[in-house]
Amino acid sequence: MTRIEQLRSYMEQEGLKGFYIAKPANVRCISGFTGEDSFLFITEDRQYFITDPRYTEQAALECPDYEVVDWRTKSGYNMGLTVKRLAGENGVKRIGFEEDYLTYRIWKAFEEDVDAELVPTSNIIEGFRSVKTPEEIWKLTVACDIASRAFEKILKDIRVGITEKEIASMLMHHMVTEGADTKPYGGIVLSGARTSLLHGIPGNKAIEYGDFVLLDYGCQYQGYLSDMTRVVVVGKASERQREVYRLCRQMTEDTEDAVRAGVTGTACYEASLRAIRDTEYFPYHYRGIGHGVGLFVHELPNLGSGCDNVLAKDSVLTVEPGIYIPEWGGVRIEDQGIVTKDGYKNLIGATHELIEL
Repeated sequence: MTRIEQLRSYMEQEGLKGFYIAKPANVRCISGFTGEDSFLFITEDRQYFITDPRYTEQAALECPDYEVVDWRTKSGYNMGLTVKRLAGENGVKRIGFEEDYLTYRIWKAFEEDVDAELVPTSNIIEGFRSVKTPEEIWKLTVACDIASRAFEKILKDIRVGITEKEIASMLMHHMVTEGADTKPYGGIVLSGARTSLLHGIPGNKAIEYGDFVLLDYGCQYQGYLSDMTRVVVVGKASERQREVYRLCRQMTEDTEDAVRAGVTGTACYEASLRAIRDTEYFPYHYRGIGHGVGLFVHELPNLGSGCDNVLAKDSVLTVEPGIYIPEWGGVRIEDQGIVTKDGYKNLIGATHELIEL
């Protein structure tokens, strides 16, 4: 089934006559639209693309099976009046919506204007998105290839004296020149003791001899994302750096050995702990060790403590256990790959070996 067929099947099961979609990645998943300021209203037999005049031409080109609605001209940017009109024209009296992506302003407009029951839903389209189509897997594979090639290029730029911000900028440039979409989604470049920050922001710190440099980054290819992390040492690694890196590498590889269709995210997390359970580093691990990737960088399914979701064939997800020691530094080795019935097919080409620059 197509994604809109999956949605309509869900609507029929739940007795929903309409479904309002506002989350950008879900709009793209259902309609294929690549622009902004876009919303969908889906009924049993019609589909409406709601946007403003900036995107009506693009919507008509990219979404030929949709009726394009200019909500600026028709209702002065009032989503309540827009949905009221569309629901009324189709006799819709029960409408599903994404409970985690409805602003208070639009909720109030719906309450005031829409003559229908509003039914909150959670992770419905996200669940469809968790299993990738062959076309999506191809785009994700290309995105991973681009990020892997950019890693080989950035190794030549990292040196004593260059700042984290400068490396981050160069890394983004390398990905674009290798074929990525020109719209970046962010990246993490940290050095020295700052590498213990799980989601730190690149700063003006200059790279020093002996520093770990952590690069957690990715790119978009036709909207689909890659996400990888590698850690290198500028100069000669210390014995402790080698030990922590070796343990983290083992955690990543043990986790990947556990990933396959039918296992839970929690079971994969338990596998990641084998290398560090009886070491001094056990208190420094993080309990989230992986996530799905697609149109958004953090999608279903998840790997980690308490993640009882069962992995499905053709999900694409990261494996990224790490060790984070405050005021000393950290290591994370993150791959991205496809879940198969037999295991995990890694799409990241960059080595797991500790690189000394």
